[in-house]
Amino acid sequence: MSDPGPLRLHHVGYSTKAIDVTAALYVARYGYTLITEIIHDPLQTAFVQFARLDGDSSYLEFVAPDGPGSKLTAALKRGGGLNHLCYSCGRLEDAIAELEATGMKLVSEPKPAVAFAGRRICWLVGEDPLGIELVERRDDRDLCVPGL
Repeated sequence: MSDPGPLRLHHVGYSTKAIDVTAALYVARYGYTLITEIIHDPLQTAFVQFARLDGDSSYLEFVAPDGPGSKLTAALKRGGGLNHLCYSCGRLEDAIAELEATGMKLVSEPKPAVAFAGRRICWLVGEDPLGIELVERRDDRDLCVPGL
């Protein structure tokens, strides 16, 4: 098996009904800077926007459903808030195999993500209900900067 490279915390996903309202609150209250515009990803059935605190290497991602059939609709029925953690990794298949060996289950096959300029992502779950997203780095120096 190839080395999947170290996992690095990339972002924390926060689900909300209204990205613009929640993002404005986090900018005003905590000093976040918006890094992207609101991005639609039809494969993820979501709208997303990324923010970051000055000096941090990880992001906060606001996520909202793109309609009533979105995968995020159930999360918002529980009130929204913390939705997932995302880690960047080397080759996705290797990272998936490593995580599956620890008891995690792949719930969404690797696919390109609009918010990461086509880099592949996938989703896993473990014993706890918090979803884990992986985004594949192109090389070890790739920071997977969000945006189109």
